[in-house]
Amino acid sequence: MASSDDPDDEGKIKDKLIQSKEKWAREGRLLTGRPDKVKANRLPPGQREVKNWPVLDLGVQPNIPKDIWRLRIEGLVENPVTWNFEAFMAQPQSDFVSDIHCVTAWSRFDNRWQGVSSAHILETVRPKAEARHVVFHSSDGYTTNVSLPVFAEANVLLAHSWEGAPLTREHGGPVRVVIPDWYFWKSAKWVTRIVFLAEDRPGFWETRGYHNEGDPWSEERYG
Repeated sequence: MASSDDPDDEGKIKDKLIQSKEKWAREGRLLTGRPDKVKANRLPPGQREVKNWPVLDLGVQPNIPKDIWRLRIEGLVENPVTWNFEAFMAQPQSDFVSDIHCVTAWSRFDNRWQGVSSAHILETVRPKAEARHVVFHSSDGYTTNVSLPVFAEANVLLAHSWEGAPLTREHGGPVRVVIPDWYFWKSAKWVTRIVFLAEDRPGFWETRGYHNEGDPWSEERYG
């Protein structure tokens, strides 16, 4: 049983799911051979539009009460911070509308997010000159990496709400990363730690055959 200070994890890691997606990477499944560099179409190559929001995870959905959630932002920064949910909500809030694209070939248009922008985070923590990469850590043990310029893109945020309501547990609440211009495995759910690094550090899927970057317009599905 989880203590009052620990998230309540529902489910178990889906070993078969992980093995299946590793096999996808080895076989290059879903690749269309059309790595369009120009966004002539709203839908990236190999994607299909959906109206629902599919739920994908590793089999564990942490239950993190807002009163125990903490976000640590640290590493190569001048001003590391730790925010509880109240402090996070006290930061300037931003609203974005963006499309999202999953590596499993679905895309969903016009998602409305509310949260704290990466621009504000960067202004607050002030990355050091040698910082080049960012790694996100999630409560379920998941990690994923992006370059600092990707994290600094204008539409990136840490979201607490979607379509005017708090993010649900299955979609990464209370707070998740949203990096809409990259495949959505880069948008870590249940984020609890952000680390700025000088050297790249590939995350969970990046070490299991998936691309280190993840640009859907270039079909960077697999490494």
